[in-house]
Amino acid sequence: MTPDEPWLDPGPFLRGVAWLEQGRAVRADPADTARLPWDTGERATLPIGVRLEFTAGAGAHAMEIRYRATVPGPTDALRDLAHGFALWDRSGLLTEVFTDPAAEAVVRIGLPAGGGPFTVHPPEAQAPLVLGLRGVGGPLAPAPRAPRWVVHGDSITEGWWSTRPAHGWPAVTGRALGWDTVNLGYAGAARGELATAEQLAALPADVLTLAFGTNCWSRVPFSAPLLYETTRAFLELVRQGHPQTPLLLLSPVLRPDAERTPNRLGATLGALRDAMERAVLERVVAGDGRLALLPGRDLLGPGHLADGLHPNDEGHRVLGLAVAAALRRAGFDTTAPAGPAD
Repeated sequence: MTPDEPWLDPGPFLRGVAWLEQGRAVRADPADTARLPWDTGERATLPIGVRLEFTAGAGAHAMEIRYRATVPGPTDALRDLAHGFALWDRSGLLTEVFTDPAAEAVVRIGLPAGGGPFTVHPPEAQAPLVLGLRGVGGPLAPAPRAPRWVVHGDSITEGWWSTRPAHGWPAVTGRALGWDTVNLGYAGAARGELATAEQLAALPADVLTLAFGTNCWSRVPFSAPLLYETTRAFLELVRQGHPQTPLLLLSPVLRPDAERTPNRLGATLGALRDAMERAVLERVVAGDGRLALLPGRDLLGPGHLADGLHPNDEGHRVLGLAVAAALRRAGFDTTAPAGPAD
């Protein structure tokens, strides 16, 4: 294949896609946005975790990606921020390529020998829309499908304070298990919204993970009884669409300023965490054999937090590997892919 040949449709190469709206990957059901809080809908427009996965045929020494992205205005503090594309394989980062901000551009990424499979993480914060891709010197093919892991949470799940998209804990877990991670982390949100539970219930998934609760301490204060009942209702709605799908709930990780500090309804984060965990364990005892709990309190230490709340890169790595280990302990890592998502 030469650079003059036609561009390939990116669709078969895209991974981490929950829903599509006019060809653009979005992270909430576009037919059901009216029931979602504004902050959830806003974050859902960013293609967090969406990436390209492919193998390279004989002779392919580079790939090109044609894309559109958001360009900050002339007074925006981030107007000069380059668009970064990171090439990974299962062993780690291979290379990064940076391009100047542009509404539409083509980036070329060199490929090592071996054929892959490879993953390209685009600059998700600039809401990139991949228009096409092609091999240089040889063909590209979509990577084989992997089990589809849908993970829902807040800004920690979305990957805040990780320095690259590939460093967020869901990306770390997905690489460790060889899964197709679908990231439904919503910064500032993920407070147990039942409309989100219904969307998860309708979304194809081979494995599910829920990781909300931190924003129930401060952003929208919950009491412990309210979060207990919300967790019960959230799980019940998800189970209506996924009665046997392996499901792991990760309770809130360490937040030093909140652990023993009451919110406006008198609940500490410790009490909220206990309420969530009790709701999960009661459901397990009642017979949900495909539900598992990973208590979050002791997974990270203060040194893993960049700002007292969000993990740094090392914190994301530690958390991602802990989640992978919990999924393995529960036997969920034996899940086979069900096929392409609808």
